Parts: sequence; structure tokens; C-alpha cells
Amino acid sequence: MICESNEYLDEILKISDKKDILESTNPFSKYLVYIENNEVIGFCYYYDIYEKLDIAYIFVREDKRNNKIASKLLEYLINNNQDKENITLEVNENNINAIKLYEKFGFKSVAKREGYYNGIDGILMEKKLEELFNSKIE
Repeated sequence: MICESNEYLDEILKISDKKDILESTNPFSKYLVYIENNEVIGFCYYYDIYEKLDIAYIFVREDKRNNKIASKLLEYLINNNQDKENITLEVNENNINAIKLYEKFGFKSVAKREGYYNGIDGILMEKKLEELFNSKIE
């Protein structure tokens, strides 16, 4: 089951290694949570900023990886935000698996952020939803 809720924050903090990011009081932050057998298995932490989304962090418990949970979270996020112009994210250039996942969902590399990850370059990726949104209006 996937739900959008902040009520699972305690469980998210227990399984994540990014507590400093996740405890943010940013009013634009949201959690998309993947739950299986009443347990948080993974989540997507993102910012919903007016006409765009910015993915800050996707996490799946190590014992549940390679089960397409990150794919399901991304698919849900994309399908339920067709009113947005785009979705952006930064990814470590060495995280080949994540880059392949994002490309599978239509994200394109749009810029490089030198040294973004403690000396390792980050890749800014974007998926435009604007065309989908505009075609629904016409």
C-alpha cells in the first residue's frame, strides 16, 4: 500500500540514515510511504513547491530492495501529480542504479553540480509533466 502521510515519520526515522533531512519543518515537504504488513518498507521524501515537485530522498529498506518498491513510489508520484509542470532531483553520478531507474521513468539529465556530494558530482535530473498537463487542458 502506498499513502501520502506524515503520520509514519517515527517509523521512517527508524529505518533511514538521513534523519537530519527528514526532520525538516519545511512546509512544502511531504512523505509518500510504502507500507507492507503494517510496516514501513520504503518512502519518498519530496517537496511540493507550487507547480513543481523536487525529490529529496527515496529509501527502501535493504532487505526489501530489488522488489520494484522505488519504482512503485515513483510511478505513484508521477501519476498522482499530473497537474505539476515537472519533477526534479539530484543524484550522485556514481549511483548508476538510481540513474537507470530515473531514466526508465523519463527523467533527463539537465545539469551537473560539481562536488555536490562531498567532492563527487551530482546530476540534476528533470521529468517534464507540463506536456501531459497541457494536453489534458486542451
